[in-house]
Amino acid sequence: MAEKGRRDFCITCRKETEYLLQKKDILRNIKDKDYIFAITVAVCAECGEEMSIPGLIDKNVQEIDKQYRAAQGLVSIDDIEKLMNIYKIGKAPLSLALGFGEVTIPRYLEGQVPSKEYSDVVKSALASPAYMKRKLMENQGRLTYAAYKKAMAAADSIESLFSVSGKMLRVIAYVFEKMEEVTPLMLQKLLYFIQGIYSALYGKAIFEEDCRAWIHGPVYPDVYDLFRDFKYNPIDDARFALLKGTESALTDDEKRVIDLVVNTFGMYGGKVLEKITHNEEPWVEARKGYGDSIPSSELLPKERIRKYYIAVNRKYGIDTEDGLRRYIHDMLDKAS
Repeated sequence: MAEKGRRDFCITCRKETEYLLQKKDILRNIKDKDYIFAITVAVCAECGEEMSIPGLIDKNVQEIDKQYRAAQGLVSIDDIEKLMNIYKIGKAPLSLALGFGEVTIPRYLEGQVPSKEYSDVVKSALASPAYMKRKLMENQGRLTYAAYKKAMAAADSIESLFSVSGKMLRVIAYVFEKMEEVTPLMLQKLLYFIQGIYSALYGKAIFEEDCRAWIHGPVYPDVYDLFRDFKYNPIDDARFALLKGTESALTDDEKRVIDLVVNTFGMYGGKVLEKITHNEEPWVEARKGYGDSIPSSELLPKERIRKYYIAVNRKYGIDTEDGLRRYIHDMLDKAS
């Protein structure tokens, strides 16, 4: 789509004119093979000719590099930086940890295109903490003790992510993508609402994990363990960079329900969401016989949650944001 409102000098018109940023396909031959790349061009809004504007050549180089790497299945500079961030390791130590020469990763970060063999090593490290741990152990003698211990601790922490299902991880990653700040308490309640609403609308659970009736409302214990160190603070977890871009693994229906919940329940803090769940039948029934301050870990059966939200849907129409807002309003009135 063209972008209006920018101006520069057009050599054809011989004056400053407004220009549009558009995409253009170009043919390039690299290593005796033809590739078509989509690059950004500036087009004069008056004469239609292409214009040379500051920074555009650099942008085109980056666009071609990114598309070439994608076509060849090679890691990007972003992928390498992501790996460094996740494992809390510098560029030279990362080179050594992966079994490369000390300057290999620094050169890749400067734009050198990696070989397929070396690219696959980086991709494997990015995809699997177990693989990264093996590489760290293989090359421990090439690293300082501090760098080795820090990277191994990060790998252990990342492995703990996989204590929950892949679908749960992707739902959490999508929630993080949609919201600026999420505390552990908020996340627990949002996951519960997502499960209940999705199962009511589509007749099946969105993820396999079971929910428990804790003092402060419904909780997924394995998810609690993942983020317990954040306590009441917003979650800022570099480990989830591993899942960035994997939202395509969620169906349109799954993303639709998550969007519904984020756009409604997500407007409230964790304590407010806790009040709502404390007035919902599944949690109340599971906590029957327990005093307010007595811990419990009673199961909140998926089927009970589903049936409750089916009834809520009949009354409020929770397949829409307006319906969910009416439900939230009534539950908060009940809680007050």
